[in-house]
Parts: sequence; C-alpha cells; structure tokens
Amino acid sequence: MAVTNLTPPMAAPGYGKRSAPDQTPRTRADFAHLPPREAAIAAYIDRLPEGAAMDVKTLAKQIAGYGQQAVASALKNLSLAGYLRRNRELASEDGTQWVTRTHFSRTARDDAWWTTYLNGDVPPERQEPESRPAAYEVLASVGRTEPQLSLSAAECAEMTPLVDEWLARGATATDVIRALTTGLPPEGVHSPGAFARRRLRDKIPPERVVRTRSVPRRISLLECTSCGMEGRPEELPGGICRTCSAAPQEPDRTEVPMELTDFVRNLRAEIRERRAQRPRR
Repeated sequence: MAVTNLTPPMAAPGYGKRSAPDQTPRTRADFAHLPPREAAIAAYIDRLPEGAAMDVKTLAKQIAGYGQQAVASALKNLSLAGYLRRNRELASEDGTQWVTRTHFSRTARDDAWWTTYLNGDVPPERQEPESRPAAYEVLASVGRTEPQLSLSAAECAEMTPLVDEWLARGATATDVIRALTTGLPPEGVHSPGAFARRRLRDKIPPERVVRTRSVPRRISLLECTSCGMEGRPEELPGGICRTCSAAPQEPDRTEVPMELTDFVRNLRAEIRERRAQRPRR
C-alpha cells in the first residue's frame, strides 16, 4: 500500500474518525486475516489521528492504487466484519445540527457492542486480573505477627476460602492480618483456629462496587456504511442496510494509473490509424 500524502487531511470539527474505546494493542497481524485490499485500508485508517477525514473520496486520494469504488467496497466489508460503523448524532441542544461520524475499532466488535457504544452507554473496559497473595500464605504468616495466633496447616487450608473472599472484596494481606491480630482479649487466645475463623466471618468487609464508565445518553441514528441510509440497529446488521447487503460485491481490482490508461488509449488509436493506411490488396 502506497500513501500519496503523509499528512492526512482533517475533517471539520466534530466530524471525522473516532476511535472506539478498549482496543487491543496494535500489532502487525491485526488485519492479516482480511483480504489484501481490506487489510491495507484498515491498517491505514487505524493509524489516522482522531478527527481525520474518512470519506470515500478523501481515502481514495490518500491511498494510491485504490479508487473510490474500491474504497467504498472495502469500507462496506470492514463494517460487516465489525471494524467500522457510521452514525448521525444530534450535536446541538436545539435539535437543528446533526453530524455524521465514522467510528473505527482495531478490535472487531459485534452488533450488540456497537449498539451499546453508539447509544452512549460505553461498555466497561476489561479489567486485568489483579496480582494478590495466595490466601494460605496470608494465614500462615499470621503467627509471625502474633504468636498467639499460630495456625496449623490444616487450619490454614480450612480457612483459605474465607480469606479468598476478603481478597476478592478488595482487602490486602495487611488488612487480613490486622483484623486478626489487633484487639486481642486480655486473657489471651486459647483456640487460635476458632478465634481466627470467627473474626474472619464477623469482620469481613463489604462487597466491592464495580463502577463502569458512562456518558450521557446521546441521540444517535445508525447509518448504512455503504449508502448512508438511516435505520435502527436491527435494520442494519453489520452496519449495512439490507439493500446494500444484497447487492453483488465489487471485484477486488486495483485501478490503473491515469498515465498508463492514456498511453494504452493512444497506442490503440495509432494502431487503428496504421491499419487504415495500409494499401488494400
């Protein structure tokens, strides 16, 4: 893929490319499974800055070898594959200004995800698993902090699920040890296992509330990536209306440069002229 202009043109404010949230890190193999044309155009779009112009005419000018028809077909296929969606959003409070936006995700999404995102209900980001100590190790270390609470291996194994629940609710190893070892009875602890078990149950912290990112719900209409027809999400599976989905696919061909086209045309005209000048036998 050759790019004719290293500085991509930007769209008017409020328009242009918008990157979807929570994408996987960029790699060379992101679009390797796609046909060559779709892979090349997707890779180019992926590297465009936010707000860059993404209309068919602009992309065809920027990417050498693909004309408007080829770019339009590629965008249709990328939409069906889950990488692209277009929509119209109400951009003014008085209801008079609408903008068309093109959303791109390096990570392919299904229709349900795109519908949730375009409605303004941003899907929660993936949470990486937290590194936390093993519960058995926490219990085994309690005796080093408070010798009165030295637990046997069997007692540590038995109470491991209780400590697991503490850790799942956001507590740290220090929190668990502090809860078990502070405020001990003056007469001492006569049964460390029973004492620790009771404290783990009585002092367990509340469940952690998982918050998801959200933005005000916006008025949005999905647009067919191919023809621009508006419709409800269920009417445009893959971001394509049923009419465009039923249309035959354009062949994947690279456009011939204009200079070569003119050369071939002139050559044919010259051959016809020479044939006409030959003496007839």
